This record gives sequence, C-alpha cells and structure tokens, in this order.
Amino acid sequence: MMRFLRYLAIALVCVGAAGAAGWYAFDPRFAKTASPARGGQGHGEEKEGAHGHDEGVKLSDAQVAAAGIELLQAGPHELRDMLRLNGIIQPNQETLVKVTPRFPGVIRSMRKRLGDRVKKDEVLATVESNQSLTSYELKAPIDGTVIDRDGTLGEFASEAKPLFTIADLSTMWIDFAVFRRDFSRVRTGDTVAVDVGDGGPPVEARIDYLSPIGSTDTQTSIARAIVKNGDNRLRPGLFVDGRVVLSAKPVDVAIRAAALQTLEGKTVVFVREGETFAAREVELGARDADWVEVLFGVLAGDTYAAKNSFVIKAEIGKAGAAHEH
Repeated sequence: MMRFLRYLAIALVCVGAAGAAGWYAFDPRFAKTASPARGGQGHGEEKEGAHGHDEGVKLSDAQVAAAGIELLQAGPHELRDMLRLNGIIQPNQETLVKVTPRFPGVIRSMRKRLGDRVKKDEVLATVESNQSLTSYELKAPIDGTVIDRDGTLGEFASEAKPLFTIADLSTMWIDFAVFRRDFSRVRTGDTVAVDVGDGGPPVEARIDYLSPIGSTDTQTSIARAIVKNGDNRLRPGLFVDGRVVLSAKPVDVAIRAAALQTLEGKTVVFVREGETFAAREVELGARDADWVEVLFGVLAGDTYAAKNSFVIKAEIGKAGAAHEH
C-alpha cells in the first residue's frame, strides 16, 4: 500500500510540471522574453531598432568630399531682407581724364595702347602743330589705365577730340537699375552685396548716390555704389547682380536653408557626430533667401550637412529598402 501511494505522488508531480511548461510556452506575455534565449529579437523588432533613420548613416571624410557635401557649424547669424538689383560696372567718372591735343596738328607717334597702365607725366603721343610745324608731347595727367584711344599715326588731331581716355581703376562705379515700385525702399547708405559672377565671394559696398532722374527707355532710376577695386575683379562694361540689405535681424542659431530635407513627413537636418550623420527634426523661425533660424533641434556648434544633404537622405533610403528585402 505504501509503495502504491509513492507511485501516485510521483505521477501527480510529473503531470503538474508538464502543465506548467505548456502554459509558459503558450502564454503571450512570455513569448517575447523567451525569444532572446532562442537567438534574439523577431524580424519586426530588428527592423525598427537597427534600421530606423534615427541611427543615421556613416560616411567617412573621403566619402563626404567625393559626394560634395559641405559641412558647416550652426551658430549665430544675421538674417537679411534683400532686394535684388541688376547693375553695370562703370569707370569712376571722378577719377577719369580725357587727353586732347593743345594745338591741332598731325599725329607723329602713338606710344600707348588700349589697356596700358601709365604714370603721371608719361608721354602718350607726339603731335606736329600746324601753326609752328614743331612737335609737342601729350602727357598723362594722372596715374591710371588707358580705357579709350581714338587716333592713328598720321591722322589729323583736333583740340576738340580726345586722343586718350585715362581712368584710375582702383575704384569703380556700379550703377544699379531700381524700378519705381522700389524707389522708397532703397536709401543712401544701404549695404549692397555685389556678385561679380567670377565665382569669388560677393563684394560688399554701400549705396552712395540715388539719381533724382529716371530713364525713359528702362523706366528705372540709378542707385550707385562706389567700390574699391584693388584686386582688379571689377571691369568696366560687365554686368553684375546686387543684393541691397533692407533690414537685418540677428539670431542665435541659424543654418543654410539648403540643408533642410523632408524625411517621413518631418523637416530634418543631418547633423554629424564622428562619421555618422543623424537626422534631427527641427523647429524653424525667421528666414531670408539663404539662411533659416533654428528654434529647436540643432544647437550652436553642431556640424551639419549644408550642401548636397540629399545624398545622405538617399543613403538612408537605400539602407531601409535593402533591409525590407
């Protein structure tokens, strides 16, 4: 009898253990905790955690350079309300001299050509006077560059027609055309950024003169800036673009507008930490044509992709697509 009771107790213990094991295996509350022991998370969890855009994309310095990605640091900047104007470079008429013969006669020599630089009192030409039949010299009255020459050897020279025009090109005039709707917006002293069109940085100047007269042909008036030309970037006759600063607002944190991208319906900026670009959702404030204020999402000093940031967005998209397959 005692042996029978012992066998019965063992059987009940075995049945209870099997029931508990079955309950543990099929209770959904324990299914996820069991899976790591069997080799890690499920496919759905892995996709969300390991391949979400929050982890960003890793690009080396060489890859960044090859993709043409420009890196800048977010920080304080001055947002500007600009007025775009078309302009033309002119010689400074206040430093320009026309050289005419003192007496009419025949040109015996022309010693300077168009584009030559001359010093004050340097001989430009010689003319044989019709009155005395002796030759005299035409000399440069200032240091400058010959920008016009109107005479040839043996030609008759008159005191009414200049043979040379000499200009000091160390400063130039840039005349901007202002339409009547913008007359009241442009003022003397306004800052203007001049894009010369040679790939170099803009030239900063100020509006020095506003013409009180309009042009019948163009229905515009002139706003003029006097610009230093020490590096000879400005050449008479060439067209330029100008941006007149109408107002300026300093902000604590600003980034290039070209840095903004849309990812999953959100406006983001790709911020670099080490070699990894991470998408940061941003809240924006004021902006101008090139810059935008960041109220939240990017801090001063953060390094971000300012140019060609779409390359990073494309890499993130390819990584997500590869994982789905």
